[in-house]
Amino acid sequence: MTTAAHRSRLLLCLATVYLVWSSSFLFTKIGVTRLPPFLFGSVRFMVGGALLFLFARLSAVRRGEAALPVIGAAEWRRAAVVGFFTVLVSNGCNMWGLQTVTSGEAALLGVGATFLITLLGTMGPRAHPLTKPVLAGLLMGVVGLYLVVDPGSASAAEDAGHALAEAVILIGCAGWAVGTIYQRNAAIQLDLMSFTGLQMMLGGALMAVPALVGGEPARWNWDPAGLAALAWMTIMSSCIAYSAFAWLSVNATPAQIGSAGLVNPALAALLGWWALDERLTAAQILGMGVILVGVLLATWPGIRDSVPPAAPRADA
Repeated sequence: MTTAAHRSRLLLCLATVYLVWSSSFLFTKIGVTRLPPFLFGSVRFMVGGALLFLFARLSAVRRGEAALPVIGAAEWRRAAVVGFFTVLVSNGCNMWGLQTVTSGEAALLGVGATFLITLLGTMGPRAHPLTKPVLAGLLMGVVGLYLVVDPGSASAAEDAGHALAEAVILIGCAGWAVGTIYQRNAAIQLDLMSFTGLQMMLGGALMAVPALVGGEPARWNWDPAGLAALAWMTIMSSCIAYSAFAWLSVNATPAQIGSAGLVNPALAALLGWWALDERLTAAQILGMGVILVGVLLATWPGIRDSVPPAAPRADA
């Protein structure tokens, strides 16, 4: 892959993750308030993962490869580890917390994953050092988030249940960061799309465990808004955006990978204000602008100067 092609794919994948996953907080909020949360997530990931895996194998057949690859025990283990952290821990905690907090607040808390990805990305066989532009961009992101959170207007944080939901979402952020860096450093044998579909299916199966323990199948219903949210999350978030992020996890720098945690909160807060009447102040709007500038500062030098990795994973 040429440098120009690599840069174009990098920009396309970043834009996909930014736009689709910023809307995911809104649709997840709708889904978990109308459908049982863990069963909502389990169905989303198992169906989305199966569709993604099927599409990957059909593409492989067109390239003259085997329809069903031989998946060794080590590859099953890698997929299960990534699925555990990025699906069960991260998304499971986020969905549980979204039953209490607003979609915009959940997105703002998600910025914790950005800092953890960037910091964890300094370790391991594919370690990437922190540069001055990256540090400056992250600091701007912190300032912007302070404005977006607007702590002077928050009163619900005093509630113990609200604080617990926030803590659980932050645990999910840690799970996402660990799973992302693990996948970045793992010696994956499958093509990225097949691996992503496999780890999503395994993560969805793991998420079915708390759903069954909590008796959620008995509470399932066919609410139209909940099903529409489930369809959006399955196709757009689980299939399309997840594939883009999987490519980024291998081909982008940790700062670029984690930049979605700075962009998405701003966009998610706007969507929550527009669609769910969630509060949005002038300070928060200013903070969103600061966040976007910080992301450009942290990611653009790497995009501008990016070169393809020695063995680019272009099959996603």
